[in-house]
Amino acid sequence: MGADAHSDGASEPQRSSRRFPTLTRDTARPEGGGRAAAGGYPAPARQWPLLSVMGGVAVGLLLVALDAFRIGVLVIGLALLAGAVLRWALPSVGMLAVRSRFTDMAIYGLLGFVIVMLSLMVQPKPWIHIPFLDDIVHFTVR
Repeated sequence: MGADAHSDGASEPQRSSRRFPTLTRDTARPEGGGRAAAGGYPAPARQWPLLSVMGGVAVGLLLVALDAFRIGVLVIGLALLAGAVLRWALPSVGMLAVRSRFTDMAIYGLLGFVIVMLSLMVQPKPWIHIPFLDDIVHFTVR
């Protein structure tokens, strides 16, 4: 048993490195990125979480186009907040999963919250008034 002991095709298990490979060959699917419905359903039914968020955004954009700016932008923000809730609540959300669960929830939630707040503060006649924002605007726009 000399040097040709391993020539029969068997190989010893290699120790895996904890370092990332220098060359990435593929992209890992985000957790929860599987189908939201079984494979026997048509494609739109398998992607219902993404389509519901996109439908909410489309309704909001339609309202903005029909001159209901504040309500339309509010609907867009609420659709993004609904996307964050869907990403948190469902184990599989299809293409709504873009990154890790935490990152998706943080991005959808933060953008949704900011859009809702801006829609509530838009002029004229804002629905809410936050005093320190007046000071910030006065300080930055002299």
